[in-house]
Amino acid sequence: MNNRDVPPSAEVAAYLAAVVEGSDDAIITKNLDGIITSWNPAARRLFGYHAGEIVGRSILTLIPDDRWDEESRIIERIRAGERVEPFETVRRRKDGSPIHLSITVSPVRRADGTIIGASKIARDIGERRAVEARLARQAEHLAHLNRAARIVSQDLDLERIVDAVTQIGVELSGARFGAFFYNVEDIAGESYQLFSLAGAPRSAFERFGMPRNTALFEPTFRGETIIRSDDIRADSRYGRNSPHSGMPEGHLPVVSYLAVPVVSRSGKVHGGLFFGHDEAGIFDAEIENLVAAVAAQAAVAMDNAQLHKSAHFEIAERKRAEKALALTLAEMRHRVKNTLAMVQAIAGQTFRAAPAEERRSFEARLSALSSAHDLLTEKQWGAVSVREMVARALRVFSDTHPGRVAIGGSDMELGAAKALLAAMALHELATNAVKYGALSNDTGIVDVCWKSDTTGDRGSLRIDWNESGGPAVAPPTRRGFGSRMLERALRAQGGKADILFDPRGVRCSILMPL
Repeated sequence: MNNRDVPPSAEVAAYLAAVVEGSDDAIITKNLDGIITSWNPAARRLFGYHAGEIVGRSILTLIPDDRWDEESRIIERIRAGERVEPFETVRRRKDGSPIHLSITVSPVRRADGTIIGASKIARDIGERRAVEARLARQAEHLAHLNRAARIVSQDLDLERIVDAVTQIGVELSGARFGAFFYNVEDIAGESYQLFSLAGAPRSAFERFGMPRNTALFEPTFRGETIIRSDDIRADSRYGRNSPHSGMPEGHLPVVSYLAVPVVSRSGKVHGGLFFGHDEAGIFDAEIENLVAAVAAQAAVAMDNAQLHKSAHFEIAERKRAEKALALTLAEMRHRVKNTLAMVQAIAGQTFRAAPAEERRSFEARLSALSSAHDLLTEKQWGAVSVREMVARALRVFSDTHPGRVAIGGSDMELGAAKALLAAMALHELATNAVKYGALSNDTGIVDVCWKSDTTGDRGSLRIDWNESGGPAVAPPTRRGFGSRMLERALRAQGGKADILFDPRGVRCSILMPL
């Protein structure tokens, strides 16, 4: 018998069976009682069950107990003849481990249209979620580094600086607690040591007195090296505090340990940052590098604070102090650039397995953030011109699309933190315009204008973004990472962004309190 003797329906059935068998996605069928009736090879690879082990068993075998209600809702919709659009959920492998999936479910019908079961397509999204988690973590790290950079350039109060740096270090490292032991000099030049604490009450340290230069602490207080340990109890230097040994009774428990010296560019040791956790293996090399960057910024800030204090008492040295302050601000700019370069390098490693588009988007955001930092550093992190901020944020897009990006508005200024957010928001809008909107063709135009909005209890800055002449606009099916991040950041500053996907062009209004 040749192929012409096979009925067309048999050919189709064989073809479909081959598609199911060769699919990279798990394809599972079940009856209306939730009993599994078929199981393709991809399902075996995904869940760990061979077909002979799972066919005939309940689909609930694959569903965590706290998600069984999902199955009830799915069967109800299938009985009604509905297709369940892709949704993200968690299922359970044979070994009990959870797996993040995107699932689509469709009714299975007889020839007469009677619904007899459901076909489920499941795709593993664990890798994508891991990339998203890494991106979120990088964004969080960048926010902490930006905060530290802002302190370096803005604050000259030593106590506020050390308190903020200690808190940032705890948040950045994930430590249970952190302490900053730092050296100060009084007017007479006498030196003494103070400390700042985060994650624990001061009473947890005060009764033990200041740490001595033991074998474990000395390298930090001498500014020699960073010490990082997954379990400090295994370190030969641990507990060598004659006549005592081990951790003093009543001390906060420390297993993971990270100690970073705070040393100025001149080599002066300001003190040491110490972080602890009662679990092992908390601090990795990435955390060490990030905390070291914060320590470097803290040293600059402490230099600035001490110079400022000296200027108040030494009128004759005012010019020298002002020159030194300018130098340290320039140093801060250099350090911020290095920090952003480090974050970009880390992101490059993170994105090696990610799509090129995700990598380019993240690198573009870093470039926009760096440009905004340049402007704010030039203004010493004070108020900046809105016109200058908008022009700087959109310069690369104006240069590559001459005559198609128009800006205009009244002369006004915006605080540094809000200017940074506004610049990043404009970058996101411009990037989307290049990809999908008015700057994606040869004729579209972007118009950006701003004004003071006096509605409400206090004045606000309103920035209006209007696109025209581009392709017809359709609302996106999902929001991107950058949009979500900026929306949360704007809300935290008391602002908001309203976006309208008008078919004639995207329109967005950003409102920020002055």
